[in-house]
Amino acid sequence: MSSVKRRYPIGAEVVGENQTHFRLWAPKARELDVVLEHSPSLERTFHSLTPEPGGYFSGAINAGVGTRYRFRVNGGEIFYPDPASRFQPDGPHGPSCIVDPRQFEWTDSQWPGITLKGQIIYEMHIGTFTKEGTWRAAAEQLPELARIGITVVEMMPVADFPGKFGWGYDGVNLFTPSHLYGTPDDLRTFIDRAHSLGLAVILDVVYNHFGPDGNYLAVFSDDYLIREKENEWGNAINFDGPNSEPVREFFITNGRYWIEEFHFDGFRFDATHAIRDQSSEYIIGEVGRAAREAVGSRSIILVVENDLQEAKMARPRIEGGDDLDGMWNDDFHHSAVVALTGRKEAYFADYLGAPQEFISAAKYGFLYQGQARSWRNVLRGTTTFGIPPEVFVCFIENHDQIANTGPGERLRFQTSPGRYRAMTALLLLGPWTPLLFQGQEFGASSPFLFFADIGDASVRDAIRRGRAEWLARFLSLSEQQAWQTLPAPDDPQVFARCKLDFSERQGNRELYDLHIDLLNLRREDSRFRQQSSGGIDGAVLGSASFVLRFLSNENDDRLLLINLGARQVLRPASEPFLAPPSGCTWETLWTSNSPRYGGAGAVAIANEERWLLPDESAIALRPARGK
Repeated sequence: MSSVKRRYPIGAEVVGENQTHFRLWAPKARELDVVLEHSPSLERTFHSLTPEPGGYFSGAINAGVGTRYRFRVNGGEIFYPDPASRFQPDGPHGPSCIVDPRQFEWTDSQWPGITLKGQIIYEMHIGTFTKEGTWRAAAEQLPELARIGITVVEMMPVADFPGKFGWGYDGVNLFTPSHLYGTPDDLRTFIDRAHSLGLAVILDVVYNHFGPDGNYLAVFSDDYLIREKENEWGNAINFDGPNSEPVREFFITNGRYWIEEFHFDGFRFDATHAIRDQSSEYIIGEVGRAAREAVGSRSIILVVENDLQEAKMARPRIEGGDDLDGMWNDDFHHSAVVALTGRKEAYFADYLGAPQEFISAAKYGFLYQGQARSWRNVLRGTTTFGIPPEVFVCFIENHDQIANTGPGERLRFQTSPGRYRAMTALLLLGPWTPLLFQGQEFGASSPFLFFADIGDASVRDAIRRGRAEWLARFLSLSEQQAWQTLPAPDDPQVFARCKLDFSERQGNRELYDLHIDLLNLRREDSRFRQQSSGGIDGAVLGSASFVLRFLSNENDDRLLLINLGARQVLRPASEPFLAPPSGCTWETLWTSNSPRYGGAGAVAIANEERWLLPDESAIALRPARGK
């Protein structure tokens, strides 16, 4: 590498007044030039880079912040953006722009970071979170999120992608905050503001594939992808094949970059089951380790989505694990949806929505820990023994699961108000780490559909066809029927319909109060806030009812009674978990039946003769001493 002191091994870095150092891995190139585009005339100047061993090119050029540039390979007539570009003002097909992150004035020097235990995660898509769809507009809503008890914003992917809208999972410029949402400094301002309010921000990153449109990596090297290995989105990334070291470097650097230059508090790693890597250290674990080293004493959290439910990802490295902090728990979601709606299509067929499933989820996290599954005919999961409950991130809505309904319908519209309130209570009081999807907290009526503005007709049709094929199984339709039924992902109105309407915070006040009160109860109550390993057990009380007991050593237990069915009288009430601590009786701490939430009102739960479980309800009980 050049003797110039760089922060990262690739990309354009300002190294002096009006001087920028460029470095790029381009083993296919014999010659590589930086093409500076001088606005407003767009006059171009060409500057050769020096080849280095291993296929790298580098060099310092007189160019400052705001200068736009591209690369020319072997004297060709087509110019290409920087694969490690820090900003693409005109999108992935346009020129790259030199950025100096050191010019931003941070105010979060005292921010300590976060650990996973005790957090409430809020998944956010910047483009639809506000009408404006920008980081600046989203930042204006952060005080309200902090006020109601959210502690972590999980930002859906922001790596730049083509078109005017999209989910972000087909990013092609992995170092570039999307120009659609603002400038890189707008993103820094969002995070700085969040930290000032006590909110952490983690980033959803996609390291399993590159998007199909706007990806120019193959111009510089054929070794980023392994074409004989595919996942559901195309060719797999080369993390363990020939010439994979610079590819690994690219992604490890990317992880460090987001943490250091934007002060993100960690990552959610998308679909890690689709990452092929047989290296001695799994790439996601190595990215995470590098990110932790980059922040020093500041704590970050690393969460994964892994359909195989490989629990080793959350185990320490010394135990053969990948040293990550959390894992999305789809099992909980699928059981919840079956319990609330009775759905049996696709992967829902592997769940009963029965009380024991929720008790098991509270005690063990994943339901599938190596058993057979009819969906895809595979064995799913590994044992979670010894893994603490906060590792499991549970939800009843997220971006995928809402969109997988086809019409993008929110879960509350698929069930009764009482059952929805009860399930919300279970989600927000359980021992796991809860996640809410944007707008869920106030009962947003806006759908969340799959949307993607793809200019290339063949790519657009392929994506729509793949989406129809996938969702046909959930909708009990043929692929052709699904194609005809589902909204077109490239329709701007589909995107617009997904934007939140914050006036619903008042219009749906009962649901908003429900979430606010539960978040407060979880935060303030001496037992619900504990998330202690081994501190919870439960029992089935009926075909749609169960009790969870949050245990303590100080006669400070809590009961959470969940009844998703009809009114139930327990006579006799022979379940030992219903017995109060010695010298105490039970009193109601909270109930979903409160008129404040649209319920019918609290009723007496227990007396000398029987226990009464009101229909479609959740009740939290605490011991009252000396009564």
